[in-house]
Amino acid sequence: MVMNYLAKALRFGEGKKLKDLQLLVEQVNVLEDDVSKLSDAQLPEEMAKLAKRYEHGEALDLLLSEAFALTREAAKRALNMRHFDVQIMGGLVLSHGKIAEMATGEGKTLVATLPASLQSLTKKATHIITVNDYLAKRDASWMGPVYQALGLKVAAIGHDVSFMYDSEAGIDALRQISRREAYGCDVIYGTNSEFGFDYLRDNMVYNMQEKSQNGHPFAIVDEVDSILIDEARTPLIISGPAEKMGAIYRQFAKIAPTLKPDEDYELEEKTKTVWATDAGVAKVERALGIDNLYENIDAQLVNHLNQALRAHALYKKDVDYVIKDGEIIIVDEFTGRLMFGRRYSEGLHQAIEATEQVAIREENQTLATITLQNYFRLYEKLAGMTGTAATEADEFMHIYKLETVVVPTNRPMVRQDLADVIYKNDEAKFNAVVADVVERNRRGQPVLLGTISIEKSETLSRMLKRSGVPHNVLNAKQHEHEAEIIAQAGRKGAVTVATNMAGRGVDIVLGGNPQDKEEAGEVIAAGGLHVVGTERHEARRIDNQLRGRGGRQGDPGSTQFYISCEDDLMRLFAADRIKWVMEKFNLPDDQPIEHRLISKSIETAQRQVESYNFSIRKHVLEYDDVMNKQREVIYAERDKVLEHEDLGEQIKEFLSHVVEAAVAAHTVSEYPEQWELKDLFAYYHQFVPVNVSESDFDIQTLIRDEVTENLLNKAFEILEERRKELGQQEFTDLGRFILLDVITKRWTEHLSQIDYLQEGINLRAIGQRDPLVEFKAEAYDMFQELIEGIKEDCLRYIFRAQIAEQHHHSMLDEAVFDKAEYSAMREGQESDSTSSSGATPYVAPADKVGRNDPCPCGAVNPQTGKPMKYKKCCGREA
Repeated sequence: MVMNYLAKALRFGEGKKLKDLQLLVEQVNVLEDDVSKLSDAQLPEEMAKLAKRYEHGEALDLLLSEAFALTREAAKRALNMRHFDVQIMGGLVLSHGKIAEMATGEGKTLVATLPASLQSLTKKATHIITVNDYLAKRDASWMGPVYQALGLKVAAIGHDVSFMYDSEAGIDALRQISRREAYGCDVIYGTNSEFGFDYLRDNMVYNMQEKSQNGHPFAIVDEVDSILIDEARTPLIISGPAEKMGAIYRQFAKIAPTLKPDEDYELEEKTKTVWATDAGVAKVERALGIDNLYENIDAQLVNHLNQALRAHALYKKDVDYVIKDGEIIIVDEFTGRLMFGRRYSEGLHQAIEATEQVAIREENQTLATITLQNYFRLYEKLAGMTGTAATEADEFMHIYKLETVVVPTNRPMVRQDLADVIYKNDEAKFNAVVADVVERNRRGQPVLLGTISIEKSETLSRMLKRSGVPHNVLNAKQHEHEAEIIAQAGRKGAVTVATNMAGRGVDIVLGGNPQDKEEAGEVIAAGGLHVVGTERHEARRIDNQLRGRGGRQGDPGSTQFYISCEDDLMRLFAADRIKWVMEKFNLPDDQPIEHRLISKSIETAQRQVESYNFSIRKHVLEYDDVMNKQREVIYAERDKVLEHEDLGEQIKEFLSHVVEAAVAAHTVSEYPEQWELKDLFAYYHQFVPVNVSESDFDIQTLIRDEVTENLLNKAFEILEERRKELGQQEFTDLGRFILLDVITKRWTEHLSQIDYLQEGINLRAIGQRDPLVEFKAEAYDMFQELIEGIKEDCLRYIFRAQIAEQHHHSMLDEAVFDKAEYSAMREGQESDSTSSSGATPYVAPADKVGRNDPCPCGAVNPQTGKPMKYKKCCGREA
């Protein structure tokens, strides 16, 4: 009842909305005669004038009528297709950032040209989202002449390849271009996954020129219900192989016990922090056989050492953690409960696993992820088209703030929607379906059979074959092939078996060919396309989509659903009552029940399932919203690093934050003589390579601000020396690489920790605690640790990292664009992946000799017989 009231509220004032749209349509129509007098060359000139007016401050709404009139004229000339008034209405709805519900066959592909052309006046692109790569390429090629006539560029993006419309480029008038060039066009067609993955990829690059997308100004989502609802719960994931660090963790686990506290490392039990002294670092370098622990930023050797020392000296078995079934399980320090699903961050968990000699978990790691819900909420303006949105209007409004407007059909709908026919079991149902198809096929009437699964479509196909009925089977595996077949499903006597989603976005024309009037007439005389549903779907939208394939543009047609008590929906909600009726009246298995009241009860069951699924999607979004806010912060920080020419100020901010926090933590007492200065200076030294001692201060007159100022001044001096030593450009390049590398690695690790947290969080409900509240609190704490870790890691390397000339790879080189779940929902679409190998070392300018490279003078180390390193030979004097 509540859902009914909400649906009515959302439809309130619909009549007035349509009247307002009609007034705007009339304004476009008034301009049609004047625009038709323009020459072909004047159309793009007029669009350019409108763009100039927008640039000078005129509102887009005031330019709408003229832009629409020019687009309609371009379509008439380029495609011999004139936008109907209802298509203009659909374009208006999209331009206002709403969902246009338009029946199948009303020409939604042509409708999208209107708001896209209007958006081009802002010099910002329109992303048009399609359900598969074939449709993206087809629509860019098909609508390309319209955009070209207006002086606009149109592109299509697919997996690993992008195209731009070019009338001289061959059969489909598309020529291959780069991804970045594609996003520079005015209109870009592509699938939701390609746009989403490009966004994630853009936030993993190490150079601004590697980015492809230019923001998210406006998106038009075709089949909006399929993309924003059916696929909303499936995240887009870029994953990569976790670095095989097991051996390194074990090596450091052996080294840690050989180091002596106070001599080789300092520790603070209160904050569970540890840091190696210069003597300790030297010992570790000798043990590893390397010259500089800070040399390889990518290997994170300093972090491995710190975590190994923490695991050895600060974390105790059966106090901080237990070993259960060969796994390290954290113990909650406040409650003593085991925290299943939680793992220590920054490599500490792996270090403890190495210390305790249990298996170190090495698996694919998530490099970047986002749900489709949150990706599409990035857009400044979002709009959508579909034939079936009204049943989900409340979800569109709640999640995306999208209003749904039902646009009337161009011609009156004359399709007959027959009442459902219900049988006792599947066998009787399918026998009745086949008998109906045989009879209609004999009369020459085309029939489209919709099934909810590939298995059911194949069962039906076998039965039709036994009955001698020639037919085609489609099950959403080959989009291009299916589009050609589904387009011919309206031919005389054609029988097509399809899963409900197969061939979506393709019109079924009666007779198969618009030019063949004779065959079309015969099909119309036979009753038009008859659509058979072999089972009710749990969402009314899917049933309505299937119905909508018949009776397009005022064509005759009919639809009917055949249902059995063994169907999933019936079995769960209504089968018992119907079986009782059948048994009471002693009806045979092949005797159907046909009554509108039964159809109504089925729709009630569908509403219940829809409501339940909505609550699940809403719940998933509540969790993902936590990550989304964190994602926005991290990606904004990356952009800041990529865009800034001088990163000195940002590094100084990090220094100020870390030093001020350290001073505050070590000077809690009111009395300076009780301050933990020795620990403070040891902690400070792990970042800034300068020795500070208590003798540098007068304890009697000491104040906190003096300590902070002194430490910061020393740090800034060393930082300035570092800048002069490297030169401004190299210092900036080094700083940028360190910042990006640390952010990327720490964020990747954070995503893994969040995954573990989410896996086990629902167990908190056993302890009468709200899992979502717990998740938000712990994810926030973990994010604060992430930010602190990023700042500390950057400072460790900025003062000590050596510049080595090596080949550059990014984490993207090893990335896999994971569509496993995603593909399952789309019935057989193969997952996209790219892979290669490589790490992410800093790249020095090509004309420089790396400090660790063989010295150009050719000197050889007399003890080892190996070439001398530049830094220990001629580089020592440089």
